[in-house]
Amino acid sequence: MTLPNKTVVRRLYQEVWNERKLDVADELISPSHALVDANASGAQTGPEAYKAQVMRLVSAFPDLKFRVQDMICDKDKVVAAWTISGTHKGEYNGITATNKKVLVEGITIHQIADGKILDSLVSWDTLGLLKKIGAIVTVQRVAAAGKARGE
Repeated sequence: MTLPNKTVVRRLYQEVWNERKLDVADELISPSHALVDANASGAQTGPEAYKAQVMRLVSAFPDLKFRVQDMICDKDKVVAAWTISGTHKGEYNGITATNKKVLVEGITIHQIADGKILDSLVSWDTLGLLKKIGAIVTVQRVAAAGKARGE
C-alpha cells in the first residue's frame, strides 16, 4: 500500500534527518530523484546523493534537527516550510567549527508519485547560516567594531 504524500515527507524529515536512519531514504526517494538547491548550481540525483547531503550537514552540525512548521499538499506536490537548528561543531563548506548555534528557515517543494519522492526543490537561508557561524561579516558588525575602537 502506498503512503499518503504528506506521510512520505514527514518520514523523510523525521526518520532520515532527525533519527539519522539513512536507509529509509532508499524507501522514500526515487532512484531518479533530483535534489535542486535554489542557492547552488546543478542537482544531486538519487538516494545515495541525498544521503550524502544529509551526512555533509550532520557532520558539520551533529545535533541538527528539522522542525516542519507547515505542510501543504496539492495533488502530487507537497510543500514543507521548515527550520533547522544545530550547533556548528564540524567543518562546513571549508569553514572550521565555531560552536555557534544556528536556526535557519527554508522551504522545500517535493514532487511525489507512488509513495516515492521524485524531485525536491529547496530554498533556504544559506546566507543567514553563514552569517550565524561567522563566515560572513555584516555591515552592522563592521560598524559596531569600529564604534568599539572609537572610530
